[in-house]
Amino acid sequence: MNIREAARTAAIAVAVVAWAAAAHYTSALVASSAWGALLGLSPLAAIATAFAWRSPHRPAMLALLALAAAGLTAVWPQLVQNVGWLYFVQHVGTNALLGVAFGRTLGHGRKPMCTGLAALVHPELSPRLERYTRQITVAWSLFFALMSTASVLLFAFAPITVWSAFANLLTLPLVALMFAAEYAVRRCVLPPEDRSGVLDAVRAYWRSSAPATPSDR
Repeated sequence: MNIREAARTAAIAVAVVAWAAAAHYTSALVASSAWGALLGLSPLAAIATAFAWRSPHRPAMLALLALAAAGLTAVWPQLVQNVGWLYFVQHVGTNALLGVAFGRTLGHGRKPMCTGLAALVHPELSPRLERYTRQITVAWSLFFALMSTASVLLFAFAPITVWSAFANLLTLPLVALMFAAEYAVRRCVLPPEDRSGVLDAVRAYWRSSAPATPSDR
């Protein structure tokens, strides 16, 4: 990693930590906050915009985003007065959707999500790698289901500060811990030729999902 990449990684890490701290403050310690509501919506807005921009149906997806933005504008006063609920819906919704996204690929006749990602890096999957990636897909499905359940229970029965600490301050460390645990298991059970990093799969996915350009055609 060169100096530029290290600086970019450090800047991203600082931005993530700052966002988490600000989210905890606005969702747990203030009654209403316009900038807190904006902060809460910003990650989903950024992700939705990125996927819409890279979609092969870019005009339609951007039009849907514009409609969603108009709808949010109409209910903005309510969002400002219920920032905690906004963060709660975002946290539970994100984890539940990720759990469903992983879990639905485990059905009969479907390719598990982690198997599909591994296939982007390894065109021919060994039986051992196929079994492993299916098990990891199950593990991630359970992880996101547990995160959603814990979020609902804490929001319903614990003080808002406790829920906010879990949702805003502990979620990313828990995801990082899950990645670290999976990496350790992968190195123990898979031979070197079957191992690939998360970044390898992400890069391969973005390359495969990028819209074709005239030169590609």
